Amino acid sequence: MKPLTLASALCLLSLGGHAVLGGQARPTEPGDPLPNLTPREFTEFRLGLDDFTEVETAEEGLGPAFNGTSCAVCHNVPAIGGSGIILETRAGYRNPDGSFRALNEAGDTLVHLFSVPTHGCQPSIPSDVTVIARRAPIPLFGAGLVEAIPDDALLEREDAFDRDRDGVSGRAAIVTDLATGGRRVGRFGWKSQHATLLAFGADAYRNEMGITNDMFQQESVFAVPAEQLRHCDPFPDPEDVRDRSTGRRGIDNFESFMRLLAPIARSHSDETTRDGERLFLAIGCGRCHVPALITGPSSNPLFNRRSVPLFSDLLLHDIGTGDGILQAAAQPEEIRTPALWGLRLRRPLLHDGSAATIADAIDRHANEAGLARQGYQRLTDADRQRLLAFLGSL
Repeated sequence: MKPLTLASALCLLSLGGHAVLGGQARPTEPGDPLPNLTPREFTEFRLGLDDFTEVETAEEGLGPAFNGTSCAVCHNVPAIGGSGIILETRAGYRNPDGSFRALNEAGDTLVHLFSVPTHGCQPSIPSDVTVIARRAPIPLFGAGLVEAIPDDALLEREDAFDRDRDGVSGRAAIVTDLATGGRRVGRFGWKSQHATLLAFGADAYRNEMGITNDMFQQESVFAVPAEQLRHCDPFPDPEDVRDRSTGRRGIDNFESFMRLLAPIARSHSDETTRDGERLFLAIGCGRCHVPALITGPSSNPLFNRRSVPLFSDLLLHDIGTGDGILQAAAQPEEIRTPALWGLRLRRPLLHDGSAATIADAIDRHANEAGLARQGYQRLTDADRQRLLAFLGSL
């Protein structure tokens, strides 16, 4: 996101999320905040952006093992808060009976890419693992709207036993939200492992940067003895503490940034893309990639009964692209339906970045998505191009 001057910030607020260029209003761009923020919300968004882009050091708690030195290292395409090209690595074991076993009794599967000097706590993948998976960063645009979708709206779409016999059996991920201690429907992460942005950000702060916090107070470095870990990381936990002037933690600022980050709107809509959307729904893609969900009632007009055109049901499915990792409520082969808004600005595709194009990603769909893929393959060349044009407009 381009830095905003005070004048441009005031324009953004007063024009409902439209910046002024040469006297003309323009729609929000990737990395912009939601339209119609109050001055207080805009301040919280900017504080969150500052923390999101801040480069951490070992003295501030980075490490001892980590994947990035800031949130923005991984979330930067096409703007801060987007996806990225750094892939996370996870590993584990597939038992003879087909069940999954993590790297240790604590359930760790994450293997960090980097470590702080002198690298005495650099983890490595055990030589006997039988499952190795990669995961790409998920774009965060519109995350606050996703958080505001009620659990009941997702549970209503659940069809774990495929009662309607259409081959699709989406399942809600019921998880314990560490922010509240309550049982909630997960929606963030490739495995829907978190229900709230506060917990999602806190998890990433510890897992991706090695900075412990109130919700994740133990370092995540498997196979490192406690004495060695103390030598690598002499700083007391939790490392993310409240700022004396603002009373806010880093995880609070991350939450504000993600909650107030605007979604990416479609680039255009014309007869071709509208025909493509009709084909998308006709062949069954909309069964999982639900065009829109609705937020619940809220005292904040930003989130009160808003349509969220994310093209996802936020449920877990097995479409043949699972990563083999058991995590939270998700089975090894289950993946949360990725939202398609902003698809035109995202490459590579799929959870592991293994698809170079939209067509490649569609061709990888199987199992629950098998009928939809067959419908796509049976389209005429002209209709297939209309469908791809629609997806390319998202």
